[in-house]
Amino acid sequence: MPLKDLLPQRVGFGTAPLGNMFRDIPEDEARATVDAAWDDGIRYFDTAPLYGAGLAELRLGEMLSARPRDEYVISTKVGRLILDERETGARDQGEKGGLFEHGRPNRVVNDYSHDATLRSLDDSMQRLRTDRIEIAWVHDVAQDFYGDEWIGQFEHARTGAFRALDRLRDEGVIQAWGLGVNKVEAIELLLDLDEPRPDGFLLAGRYTLLDHDLALQRVMPKVAERGLGIVVGGPYSSGVLVGGPNFEYAPAPPHILGKVARIKAIADRYGVSMKAAGLQFALAHPAVAAVIPGASRPDRIAEDRAALAETVPDDFWRELREAQLVHPLAPLPSDN
Repeated sequence: MPLKDLLPQRVGFGTAPLGNMFRDIPEDEARATVDAAWDDGIRYFDTAPLYGAGLAELRLGEMLSARPRDEYVISTKVGRLILDERETGARDQGEKGGLFEHGRPNRVVNDYSHDATLRSLDDSMQRLRTDRIEIAWVHDVAQDFYGDEWIGQFEHARTGAFRALDRLRDEGVIQAWGLGVNKVEAIELLLDLDEPRPDGFLLAGRYTLLDHDLALQRVMPKVAERGLGIVVGGPYSSGVLVGGPNFEYAPAPPHILGKVARIKAIADRYGVSMKAAGLQFALAHPAVAAVIPGASRPDRIAEDRAALAETVPDDFWRELREAQLVHPLAPLPSDN
């Protein structure tokens, strides 16, 4: 099923913050945030075992358990198993080393095999207190987690997770599958295969106002041509677009801070919020099925809704293009 037909709306809720990403989030704050998302009409929730070693799934499952299951869509990820034993050494998470240091201490094992994929989905359903998962993303088979070994991990997933999920989709156990990655190369590689047949992709941080050139040229056209869809994760580039300190989950480098400042100077002149610029830019591409900004505080949900509804002058987008702050071929809201 095309992602745009499966997803209930074009904005979802990314639950990485519920896994205590960057900080230890109190239970009441996490619950209030999910409740705010629900009350705001959000019915698509994306999660993963990696987020806090199962913490995000546990929290989401508890907080949605009283909600009608037919009213919302869940995507989660495969490729990591969460064990009962505690992690004794430093976690190996590639470039994302300390991202979930405040999560659960459970050991996380990378495994993209057929059997591990089935086990991962079963484990996720238990944590999420549900009898089904609509969308399964194969998580992080890319160079940011595996360096030069990522092609080997991709091949492991091709003969394991990809085939398992393709079969589960065809049998109606899940409704869609694809990759959930932070890099475009893995998506490009999968699109070049004759089989299996993914339904779409979750691409985090690579189709944003700050960083979109590579995805725009090498992935988005193929996705659109094949009638697939992209879910854009991290539309605020780890927060730096909207005043945070991080880009790519680490302190933002000077050239990124400089680009943010240039965009913000134009946005301020037009009275445009940076959240509106970020969300509306991502949604302007026809291949984008949804965006999933993460939130760890209830007020962030209202801010995102206001950003989507905000009227952004066409001249703002034209000026960004003229200043070469967006790729000349990037679709903009003013083009419609």
